Amino acid sequence: MERNTLGQRSTRQRDVIAEVIRTAAGPLTVQEILARAQADVHGLGVATVYRTLKLLQEGEQVRTVILPTGETRYEAAGLGHHHHFHCRVCDEVYDLDACPVRLPESRAIAPGFVVESHELTFYGTCRRCA
Repeated sequence: MERNTLGQRSTRQRDVIAEVIRTAAGPLTVQEILARAQADVHGLGVATVYRTLKLLQEGEQVRTVILPTGETRYEAAGLGHHHHFHCRVCDEVYDLDACPVRLPESRAIAPGFVVESHELTFYGTCRRCA
C-alpha cells in the first residue's frame, strides 16, 4: 500500500486535492477546491475535502488564510512572505509577491512592541475583470 508524506494511505482524491492547492494562483475556499478537484475525481464529496485539508494541515503542507472579511481559504504552506489581492468582481484571491510594508530595522514600531509578522490584503479588480 502506497503512503504519502504524512504516513497516510495515498489515495487519488487526496493527491488531486493536494495538487489543486499546490497549483492555485492564490488561496482557495473549500468549495473552490471541491469544484476544481471534481474535474479529475467525479463524485468527490465535500467531506473528503475537509478530511484531506485536516490531514494536510496536520502535516504542515497547507495553511489557513483568514481574510479580513472572515472568509477562510487554504493555500500551500511554505510560500514565504507574501500578501493577497481579492477581486471584488470575480471573488478570486491571488498571491502577491511584493510587500509595500517597510518595517524599521529593529522591527520595533513603538516602545515595547516588536513586529514578528504581518498580513495584508488588497481589494480591487483583477486583470481579467478590469
